[in-house]
Amino acid sequence: MAFPHRLDAPELPDFSMLKRLARDQLIYLLEQLPGKKDLFIEADLMSPLDRIANVSILKQHEVDKLYKVENKPAISSSEQLCFLVRPRIKNMRYVASLVNADKSAGRTRKYKVIFSPQKFHACEMVLEEEGVYGDVSCDEWAFSLLPLDVDLLSMELPEFFRDYFLMSYELWRTLEEEEDCETKGRRPEVGHIFLLDRDVDFVTALCSQVVYEGLVDDTFRIKCGSVDFGPEVTSSDRSLKVLLNAEDKVFHEIRNEHFSNVFGFLSQKARNLQAQYDRRRGMDIKQMKNFVSQELKGLKQEHRLLSVHIGACESIMKKKTKQDFQELIKTEHALLEGFNIRESTSYIEEHIDRQVSPIESLRLMCLLSITENGLIPKDYRSLKTQYLQSYGPEHLLTFSNLRRAGLLTEQAPGDTLTAVESKVSKLVTDKAAGKITDAFSSLAKRSNFRAISKKLNLIPRVDGEYDLKVPRDMAYVFSGAYVPLSCRIIEQVLERRSWQGLDEVLRLLNCSELAFTDMAKDDKASSECLRLVFVVFLGGCTFSEISALRFLGREKGFRFIFLTTAVTNSARLMEAMSEVKA
Repeated sequence: MAFPHRLDAPELPDFSMLKRLARDQLIYLLEQLPGKKDLFIEADLMSPLDRIANVSILKQHEVDKLYKVENKPAISSSEQLCFLVRPRIKNMRYVASLVNADKSAGRTRKYKVIFSPQKFHACEMVLEEEGVYGDVSCDEWAFSLLPLDVDLLSMELPEFFRDYFLMSYELWRTLEEEEDCETKGRRPEVGHIFLLDRDVDFVTALCSQVVYEGLVDDTFRIKCGSVDFGPEVTSSDRSLKVLLNAEDKVFHEIRNEHFSNVFGFLSQKARNLQAQYDRRRGMDIKQMKNFVSQELKGLKQEHRLLSVHIGACESIMKKKTKQDFQELIKTEHALLEGFNIRESTSYIEEHIDRQVSPIESLRLMCLLSITENGLIPKDYRSLKTQYLQSYGPEHLLTFSNLRRAGLLTEQAPGDTLTAVESKVSKLVTDKAAGKITDAFSSLAKRSNFRAISKKLNLIPRVDGEYDLKVPRDMAYVFSGAYVPLSCRIIEQVLERRSWQGLDEVLRLLNCSELAFTDMAKDDKASSECLRLVFVVFLGGCTFSEISALRFLGREKGFRFIFLTTAVTNSARLMEAMSEVKA
């Protein structure tokens, strides 16, 4: 499902210049250390660096050897060391230890630290405390936006959710006011801008993904727009790094498809390719020459990519069959709909007892908690105890992090009392009332998610089976069971051209401040700009949300541009909260 855009859909801006600007700035910083130098790179900057300036470009600017920043002595023999790191205290301690080790050995070298995306005064203070501030020059590589695809920009800040989780609306408004006088009279280029905190919709991020791109991310981990497919995919003894974007014609056709449709598409694609190869039979010399010079190279490239994606699908199928994926999806859907909560809780307990996966178990507990507006104390204590017994007491701090983030919480006493329960409790003894409370608490109850779900119709009611081949709405990204909350909010605002009528939803979401500017009233706003929508996700967005909004854009004539602090999924979300690192 490549989602061909309507003829009246606006053109997207060319974001490739952002990559060129970032590359030019990095080269300028490297050349400030003339001569040969070794470059030490922090792990989560390696993939962005590869997309912006690959090894050959670095070599052209006298970078001799590349090292990963690790907690061990440097083995570099270069007289100049350059460090490309995040502004973190531990990194400064690492640099200081290397400099002091050289001093102790009587060795003199030049040292340069390049912070990305910016340098913090606290980091310089650490260097000063360690007595090496005068030995190290500091600068910053302020690249902030990396184009991963024609409509997807990433800040590549995977730690944002954990380290900097706050609302940026105030900053946005301040910048807007400062630029008001500068932009006065200028024609608007974007019709709508949405700024969404991840905590507005944790549920979507916690669900298993079933569109192809989302499943590839869940299974193999897409990093900075590329993925390393192992031997199980390539059918060889070597891994293959594949760039996943619109330039991959095969991937472009299936990235937004529900996984159940992908094999059929790839099979048809294989037949079409074979038919094109078969055209060689009966060609004369001139026709064969044209075929070889104009078509053969493209066909071979397409055939190679087709083989890779078929291999990826087969690998996904094997892993999901082994994991009993259908039973997992069934449990998730039950939690989303609010049915069979006791059975779902038992499934999670079994998942923990079998030690299937600490991250998966956490994810399911968080999904249960959020959809139920917190766990009743008895269930919270029971699940927490079982988890710590199965996976180890070192996870205790993880529960504290999850509670603070609102991902895994315990209901306060009395939260689960319903009107019926209150009336019944007056007629019985305290002891009996306690038993009745437990009975009522085990039932699906109203929560913010339940109320929001009902208000926005997040759980579609479909007569018969949901047609995943010809989807009717954005729910297809979760097999027709659930429309992503974040995407539904955007859809509703675009349809209403305001937040009007969504007051109750906003109250339930605890949104304290909102703004809407109707660009249609701006005489300078073109009809094309009104259909260009900029969506900013703070704390990460999922490929499921991107696919859903691409579908909405195709149906309604909008073009979406996505900006995210990083692409996320349920595992990354849990890992960000976990105190136990793999």
